[in-house]
Parts: sequence; structure tokens; C-alpha cells
Amino acid sequence: MTNVLIDELRTAYDAQLRGVTPPGGAARIEKDGPLTRVVGRHRGFVSGPRDLGVYGTDLDLLIARQRDFYAARGEAVEWKTRAHDLPADLTERLTGAGFVAEDSETVLIGESADLAADPVLPDGVTLRRVTAESDLRRIAVMESRIWGEDWNWLADDLAARIENAPENIVVLVAEAGGEAVCAAWLVFQDGVDFAGLWGGSTVEEWRGRGIYRAMVAHRARLAAARGVPYVYVDASADSAPILTRLGLHAVTTTTPYVWSP
Repeated sequence: MTNVLIDELRTAYDAQLRGVTPPGGAARIEKDGPLTRVVGRHRGFVSGPRDLGVYGTDLDLLIARQRDFYAARGEAVEWKTRAHDLPADLTERLTGAGFVAEDSETVLIGESADLAADPVLPDGVTLRRVTAESDLRRIAVMESRIWGEDWNWLADDLAARIENAPENIVVLVAEAGGEAVCAAWLVFQDGVDFAGLWGGSTVEEWRGRGIYRAMVAHRARLAAARGVPYVYVDASADSAPILTRLGLHAVTTTTPYVWSP
């Protein structure tokens, strides 16, 4: 893909994907100046346009206001940054306000029609769409096992999304012997040319067998069938090479800056 096309994709990403998917459940979306923030999830979330249009002391005040808002609620908050954000000293000022950078991920975009395919799964592995709370709890237990931390919040988050807009989320689980071995979800937004590829974590003993690749192919097929031209993902260092080989293209990086009470 040429640099011109990557620039076009990045511009479309900035225009269409800087907001926040309606969270559903008890969570709500608020605006504060150029920022969009989510209240009522397992932790707060803040995002903004590529150029906040706020500088110097005014930017420091805007950052402090988000930190103090969530501090009053006793909640942690993630401020989602991208490598090409403006002003250029945003991350420096976030750090100065007590936010801590977590691992960066690569934002990758691909054409859904090019990636769409029938999922090829290892013997003994099946793939199904789930909506029941019991299945969402099993996914959360699996994620907790993979990451070595409490992911019980995920079941509530997915359940709220399904309740709020069932047509805009597809949750998939790969199973072997009745056990969840991988889960992933596809998120649509009305009027947006991109569908989000989220999840995809696989239990250790099933890695390297093509399950993640099958999840991508199946979700891309669903996106293409719905007429959504692109899929995108924030990819970890482990996933990015796989996705690049499949035909997705890096357009920027994203780093969460987190403040915790």
C-alpha cells in the first residue's frame, strides 16, 4: 500500500474513529471541551480529536480536570493517545499530571473484502456466536487466566453492549472440548466505514494453530457482508506481525496514559 493510501486511511480514521462507541448499561458518554469521556465502566476513558486545539496552561488545566473528575469518583482513567496527536507535548503534559504510559499498540487497517474468508480451525475446535451471560462469564474467566489479572469486568461490558445495540456487536468464542480457548468480538458503529476487531486472546496451549487468523477472517467476512469496507485493530507487539502478514496496514500507534487513584 502506498504512503498516499495510508495517509488517506489515517485521515479517515481521525475523522470517524475519535469518538467513543456508546457503552450501554449504566455507563454514559460526556463531553468536556474537545474531549469525549466515558463514565461508569470498569475505569474511565478519555479520547479527543487529533488536534485538541488547546495549548500550554489551558491544556494542563484540561488534563487536571479529567484527573480530578475521576479522582472524585475513586476511579482510574485511561486517556487514549495516538502518535500523531497534537499538540506534540500532550503526552509530556499527561505525564506531568501523574498519568503513566502503558504498552503502545499499532493501529492497523485492512479492507474487509480482502481479508474475508471461511474460518479454518484446528481439528476439535468450533466457533460460535454468543450472547448469553453464562458464555460471557466464561470468556471473562478465560481472559483472566490468560492475562493473570481480574477481567470479570469484561462480561459486564460485553453484556451492556449487547443489550444496548445487539446489531452492532458480534461476540465469538472458539471452543475445544467444551472449554473456551479464544474469544473475539466485532464492533460496528452506525455511519462509520470501519468495524473494530477486538479481543482475540488465545490460551497458551492453543496458540500458533491458526485460531486467531480464523477469527480475523470470519469477522472480516461479517463486516464485508454488512457493507463496511474496512476493519481496524489496536494490535499488540505479538499480534501486529500476524495481522500485517494477513494484509492489514499500520497507520499510527496508540498509547494509553492511565491515572489511578
